[in-house]
Amino acid sequence: MANRLKKIPIATKINRNNRNTPFFIPIKYPSIPLDVNDTYVITTVGDRLDSLAYQFYKDVSLWWIIARANPDLFSKDSFALKPGLQVRIPTDYISIIDTFERTNENR
Repeated sequence: MANRLKKIPIATKINRNNRNTPFFIPIKYPSIPLDVNDTYVITTVGDRLDSLAYQFYKDVSLWWIIARANPDLFSKDSFALKPGLQVRIPTDYISIIDTFERTNENR
C-alpha cells in the first residue's frame, strides 16, 4: 500500500507527442463528497495540510485530499492552516485515491 501511495503525482504528468516533444497534462482531482464517517478536527497553531495528512493517512503527499474536502479553509499558496478552523478529514481515502487513479490513468 505505501508504495502505491508514493506514485501519486501532485500537479502534472509529462507526456511526449509523436515528435518526442514533452508536454504537460494537468492532473484532475476528484470531488470529495461528504460521508457520515468523516472526521472533523479543530486546527491549532502550526497545523498544516501535510502534517494533518501524515497524522490521519501516514502519508504527507495526500494533503490534497484534505484540501479538496475543505476548499474554502486554506490559502492556495500555503499548507498552513489558521488556528480554530474546523477541518473535515475524509476517512475513506482509499476510495478517493482509486477514483483519482481511474480519472488520470489514461490521460
